[in-house]
Amino acid sequence: MIGPNLPLFGGDRNGEKGLGVGPGTWELGRPMIIYPAIDIKGGRCVRLTQGRADAETVYAEDPASVASEFAAAGSAWVHVVDLDGAFAGEPRNLEVVARITRIGLRVQLGGGLRTRASVERALALGVSRVVIGTRAEESEEFISELVGAFGSKIAVGIDAKKGKVAVKGWVDTMATTALDLARRMESLGVSTLIHTDVGTDGMLTGPNLTAQEAMLSAVKARVIASGGVGSREDVAHLAALGRKHPNLDGVIVGKALYEGRVLLRDLLAVSGEKPA
Repeated sequence: MIGPNLPLFGGDRNGEKGLGVGPGTWELGRPMIIYPAIDIKGGRCVRLTQGRADAETVYAEDPASVASEFAAAGSAWVHVVDLDGAFAGEPRNLEVVARITRIGLRVQLGGGLRTRASVERALALGVSRVVIGTRAEESEEFISELVGAFGSKIAVGIDAKKGKVAVKGWVDTMATTALDLARRMESLGVSTLIHTDVGTDGMLTGPNLTAQEAMLSAVKARVIASGGVGSREDVAHLAALGRKHPNLDGVIVGKALYEGRVLLRDLLAVSGEKPA
């Protein structure tokens, strides 16, 4: 189990009272997908605050066991990040990823996927969707080639610091704005964008709804929101945003689960996603 509070099946249901949000929230529209997150560093399940390598918390020695808990709670997807790969520029934890794919969840994988060969290796393991980050900013030709070969299995991760694109494990910030990069990626045929607000990531203070809405308005591609979720109410706010912008595909939730701020089953209910 994860941590002393067993947050997936017990713990404190912060923010649950008075929301008026339940299983019927998304009956009028497509359910919003909850993507529970697993970040891998040194083979272990960790979380970094705002992407800082020096702000690491270890939550589990075996990421695959965490994925099994997510599956048991009813999740259909898991969002996996190879942090070592993100910093090194090539995947470092594919053996761990392979164990996660065998659990039966659909795996969305990012971190160090900067060559076609690394993408092919990940997909060969059974990964359902790969996330390209740094290379998307560097080479439109590379993204076009991947989309032509693998279609909707290619997503682009757009990580933003104050609206500007952050790359290489969020170490460097580019002059390009997140919205401009999103429009360029959409023009190349990318169907899924993952928009992370670095400033809120791991802070549990709520998502940057203004930035997420700006992204949803800028493109027609599916957008997965990431960063800041700290309560059930935060997910309810994103679900409401999704009713206004149907291209909101889902939300990535990490630290809030591990810290026992939310329960995965509750979030699935809020989003309207049927347990797998």
